[in-house]
Amino acid sequence: MEHLELFFKSIFIDNMVFATFLGMCSYLAVSKKVSTAVGLGAAVIFVLAVTVPINWLLDQYILQPGALSWLGAEYADYDLSFLSFIMFIATIATMVQLVEIIVEKFAPALYNSLGIFLPLIAVNCAILGGSLFMQSREIPTLGLSLVYGIGSGIGWFLAILAIAAIREKIRYSQVPPALRGLGITFITTGLMAIGFMSFGGMLTGGDEEAKKEEAPKAEIIKEDLEKAKKEAEAKLADNTKKITE
Repeated sequence: MEHLELFFKSIFIDNMVFATFLGMCSYLAVSKKVSTAVGLGAAVIFVLAVTVPINWLLDQYILQPGALSWLGAEYADYDLSFLSFIMFIATIATMVQLVEIIVEKFAPALYNSLGIFLPLIAVNCAILGGSLFMQSREIPTLGLSLVYGIGSGIGWFLAILAIAAIREKIRYSQVPPALRGLGITFITTGLMAIGFMSFGGMLTGGDEEAKKEEAPKAEIIKEDLEKAKKEAEAKLADNTKKITE
C-alpha cells in the first residue's frame, strides 16, 4: 500500500512540473510535437528510474553522517554529505550518456529531433530534483526510491505529453496575436497546474478515518473537563457560602 500511495502521489500530487515547476526548459522547448515529447518523456522516466535508486544507495552507504560505518568503527564519524550534489550529478550524467548512445543508435530520427535537449537532461533540474527530494524526504527503502523515481518520471512524462497535445491543437485555434507561442503555453500550464492541485485530496482518506477515530476521544475529554469545571465551581460556591456565614 505504501508503494502504491507513493507512486500515485509522485505522479499527481507532487508532479515535477505542475507542483514544483522543475524541468521547465525542456518542457517548453520540446513540447511542440507529441512524438518528440513522448521520446524525451520516455528518456526522463528511464533516467529517473535508474538514478534515484542509485543515488539512494550512495546517500545511505556513503554520503550520510555515519554512513561509512560499514567500513569499520573508525569511519563512523565521517560526514560526506557535502558531496551530495557532485555525486548525484555524476550519476545522472553517466545515465544520460547511456540514454544518448542508445537513442542515437536505435532511433536516429528522434535523436535529431531532440537535438541539444537530450544531453541537457544531465542538467535538467527535474532529474536532480528527484534525487534531492528522495534525500530530503528520507525515503526509507530502495524499493520506495525506485517507485518514487518511476512515478516522478511518469508525472513529468504526462505533463509534457499533455502540453504537447494541447499545443498541436492550439495551432488551429484563434489565439490572440499577443498570446501566441509561449504566452498561451504559460497560461495553459498554469491552468493545468491548478487542475492538478485537485488531486491533493486523493490520499486523505486515511487522515479522515484517523480523525473520526480521534473524535470520540476528544468528546470524552471535553466532557470530563466540563464535569471537573462544574465540580470546581460548586466547591468554590460552597466555600464562599461557608466564609460568608
